[in-house]
Amino acid sequence: MTTSPLIKDQKPGAARREGHPGIALTVIAACQLMVVLDATIVNIALPHIQGALKFSTTDLTWVVSAYTLTFGGLLLLGGRAGDILGRRRVFMSGILLFTVASLLGGLAQEPWQLLAARALQGVGGAIASPTSLALITTTFPEGPERNRAFGVFAAVSAGGGAIGLLAGGMLTEWLDWRWVLFVNVPIGVLIAVLTPLYISESERHPGRFDIAGALTSTLGMASLVYGFIRAAEEGWRDSLTIASFGTAVILLAAFALVESRAREPITPLRMFADRNRSGTYVIMLSLAAAMFGMFFFIVLFVQNVLRYTPIEAGLAFLPITVAIVTGAGLSQRFLPVLGPKPFMVVGSTLVVIGLGWLTFIDPESSYVSGVLGPMLLFGFGMGLNFVTLTLTAVSGVATHEAGAASGLLNATQQVGGSLGLSILTTVFGTASRDEAEKQVVDFMANASPEQKAEFATTHQLPAPWSHEVLAHGISTAFLPAVAMAVLALAVATLVIRVRKSDLEALSGTAGVAAG
Repeated sequence: MTTSPLIKDQKPGAARREGHPGIALTVIAACQLMVVLDATIVNIALPHIQGALKFSTTDLTWVVSAYTLTFGGLLLLGGRAGDILGRRRVFMSGILLFTVASLLGGLAQEPWQLLAARALQGVGGAIASPTSLALITTTFPEGPERNRAFGVFAAVSAGGGAIGLLAGGMLTEWLDWRWVLFVNVPIGVLIAVLTPLYISESERHPGRFDIAGALTSTLGMASLVYGFIRAAEEGWRDSLTIASFGTAVILLAAFALVESRAREPITPLRMFADRNRSGTYVIMLSLAAAMFGMFFFIVLFVQNVLRYTPIEAGLAFLPITVAIVTGAGLSQRFLPVLGPKPFMVVGSTLVVIGLGWLTFIDPESSYVSGVLGPMLLFGFGMGLNFVTLTLTAVSGVATHEAGAASGLLNATQQVGGSLGLSILTTVFGTASRDEAEKQVVDFMANASPEQKAEFATTHQLPAPWSHEVLAHGISTAFLPAVAMAVLALAVATLVIRVRKSDLEALSGTAGVAAG
């Protein structure tokens, strides 16, 4: 009999509450949507947060990074916790912690309170998110039914960032910036109530927690990201920048050493023995790095250059959500026939073209000519990739390690996003400073006396000079984003293979002929 390449040693549908698989999937998808969109929902509200809590521009970056770093850094530990303690139990604990942290963040009166709440949100998300993906593998039987569930999960994961921008714009303009956090409270409570009713507990697998691995990976990535952020502000020769990079190297090397010697590592190195899975992680890391940067800089462009209101800026991202969902649906339908490689190659190619188009953005670009076209290409390409990457990442993993494999995929997405955003921000900062020097010369030659007087006080260039600086920085920042997408395309082309066993599992026919 042929052994299925998907989750091994599993009783199909063992954890399913009969008659209610749709409700179970809705609960799982709602959790994933909530934790993913929180990486971007605050972006549009950042100017309002800065004014209300008196954040400095540098510290404001940490409103986003405090969440993504704890989320990405602890996902591996969260996935392992579900394997050991029971996935439903851990899933509910993560949701409740995330909900409480959201309430505290909405009530924050000082910058440190908001940052602490955002970090705590990341911890809750890291506990719940990998467990939710692992729950799909034990709730839905192998084949078309599980493929559809993964399709929904992947579409939510990919589109959550864009949905977060739309929701953030609506809540900020119609209510208050605090509601980008408060909105999680009723949703989290509802998920916590429905979970024990429609999702069964998984079998517990005794084991140990790799605390040393979790700490070294989280602190190492935090140091690396902070090094890039510091370099954008103070330059590459700054002593703290150099110290951050040095600390990151030491901690990440320690993480690799810990994982190679641990009896029960948080990241079992044998997971990388499968070339398709290893390639999947690299592709996810690269595409997420480009995606987070794309969201961040297009938000800046449409609000500061096109002068969109928060809700208009959010609506501007609605087409990318549609494109992602369309691509995800297409890949989910034909994946059993064609296998993962064609979708990875075509999807990554579209992402490269879309990002390359964005490198031509300038102050004269309109939404239709400069933003919408590349956004649609990018979104459709990401949709083709996300379902494929999600399925390939859990291929061939034993049941007791499903949480670890799921956590590793989510971790590459979140850590890749944080790292990519910090790299792109560094490039943006350097390019903007260089362009600002040129624009100041032109400004002093052509500005009115009133404008010069105001500049002497604020040291801020007015439009159109400021638009030139911002657009140049954004277009330059997309160059490394293109390079990241090209890396994903190269891995998809050269590393990923189509295997007969994968196609059999995806179509639900594994072992049928032999039986």
